[in-house]
Amino acid sequence: MALVDCKIIDLPKISDPRGNLTFIEGGRHIPFDIKRVYYLYDVPGGAERGAHGHRRLQQLVVAMSGSFDVILDDGFEKRTFHMNRSYYGLYVSPMMWRDITNVSSGAVLMVLASELYDESDYFRDYGQFSEEAKI
Repeated sequence: MALVDCKIIDLPKISDPRGNLTFIEGGRHIPFDIKRVYYLYDVPGGAERGAHGHRRLQQLVVAMSGSFDVILDDGFEKRTFHMNRSYYGLYVSPMMWRDITNVSSGAVLMVLASELYDESDYFRDYGQFSEEAKI
């Protein structure tokens, strides 16, 4: 996969004076079935998250509250996505290194994942990721 495959997906937004509603359906709004959901919160100011990659995992990253930057790297180029709306999701394809920076106070970051947790799918070392990405 390449960085060009990663993109912001405009999610459905139903506006109502009582509050807005957004929903996500696997295989319809995103190109995978959802097998796992996790979220990050109470991230200390100035802390960074991510710093890893995945061989097979696809993800959709959503800023449920607050804002943050996601830096994606396919081993050849990097691109930064600023996330600050709960009706936008960032699709992250397999073979992408990701760093999460500039997390605002009180931010909640939700991730929908295509697979159950599998440690063997992770790259924890950028050098190893870079070597495999260039094959």
